[in-house]
Amino acid sequence: MWGGGRLVWYRVKRKGLSCCSTSIALNNAMILGPNHPDPWIPSTMDILQTANSRADDVQIAAIIDGKSISQDIRSQIADQVSKMKASIGKSPGLAVVSVGKRRDSHTFIRIKLKACDEVGIATLIEELPENCTEHQLLNVVSGFNENPLVHGIIVQLPLPQHLDKEKIIDSVSPEKDVDGFHPLNMGNLAMRGREPLFIPCASKGCIELLLRSGVEIMGKKVAVIGRSKIVGLPTSLLLQRHHATLSTVHAFSKNPEKITREADIVVSDVGIPNIVRGNWLKPGAFVIDMGTNRIKDPSSRHGYPVTGDVCFEEATKVVSAITPVPGGIGPITIRMLLSNTLDSAKRAFRFP
Repeated sequence: MWGGGRLVWYRVKRKGLSCCSTSIALNNAMILGPNHPDPWIPSTMDILQTANSRADDVQIAAIIDGKSISQDIRSQIADQVSKMKASIGKSPGLAVVSVGKRRDSHTFIRIKLKACDEVGIATLIEELPENCTEHQLLNVVSGFNENPLVHGIIVQLPLPQHLDKEKIIDSVSPEKDVDGFHPLNMGNLAMRGREPLFIPCASKGCIELLLRSGVEIMGKKVAVIGRSKIVGLPTSLLLQRHHATLSTVHAFSKNPEKITREADIVVSDVGIPNIVRGNWLKPGAFVIDMGTNRIKDPSSRHGYPVTGDVCFEEATKVVSAITPVPGGIGPITIRMLLSNTLDSAKRAFRFP
C-alpha cells in the first residue's frame, strides 16, 4: 500500500515548450512512434502530508496551456472536414450512447457534442434509461455499427453495474471504435510493427502534448502512475513505442515516490486528488496530470471543483513544466476524439 507522495517529470528546455505548427493530431504514424484491481484507498495514504519546502519557494514551472493547443488542433480538423464536404458532399458522423442520468457523464457528452459541432462533425445520440437491459444496449450499438452515416461510436462510461462493460465495448465495430478500447485496437497498439485503427483519446492526447511541447521521449525515464485500461495501460504502450524507459506505478508498487523521483516525465491517472506531492518529483521534470477529481468545496461556485492527481502548488516549485487541471490534457483529449472520427470517415469515403 502507498505512503504519501507525488510524481516526477523530465527536465525539458524552456525553448521546447512552444507549440509546433505541424499537425501531429492528424498523423497517427507520429503518435505511434493473477488479475487484481488496484485498491487505491485514499484513507490508507498520507495524501495530506506537506512536502518539504522553503519559505522563499517560488513557482518555476511553465504551465502548459492545453486549451491553446486544442484550439490549434480544432482549426486543423475543421479545415479538413470543410474540404471533405466541399469535395464529396459528405461529413464525418459520431454516435454517442448514454445510459442513465449521471451528471458527470452528461456533462462530458455535452462537451463532446459541442466540440463536434464546432468542426462540422454530425452527431447522433441515443439515451437509454438506467434500468435498460444489456440486450437493449447491444441492439443500439448494433444499429450504429450498420449505419453508414456513423463513422465513430462511443459508449459513455461508466455504465450501471448490471451491464457487462467489456461485452458492450467488444460489441462496437473495431472500424468505428473511436475510443480505441476494442481488444483488436488495443492488441495492435501493444504489438510493435502493427497499427491500431484508433488510439485511445487520452493517451493519444498525452503523446500529442509531449511532441508539440518539444519534449524528447526516446530513452528518457518515464513513470506512469496508474494502469487503467482507459488511460494508464494504453499510455504506457504508446510511450514504449516511442522507446521511453518506462516504469508503471500502481497500488502494489513498493516505494512509489522513489520510482517517480527518478523519472524525467511523469504521467498520473490515479483518480485521487493531490496524491502526488512535490517531494515525489524530480527537479526539472515534465508532468502531465490526467486525473480528473471532483472535491466538495462549498465556497466554489458549483460546489464540486475539479482538481488533478498532482498537488499543483507544490509541483510548480519543483518541475519545469506541468499541465493544470482543468485546462490541461482534457481539452486535447476531446480533440483526439474528433481526430479519430475524422480518420474513420476518411477510410470509409477513401478520402485522402
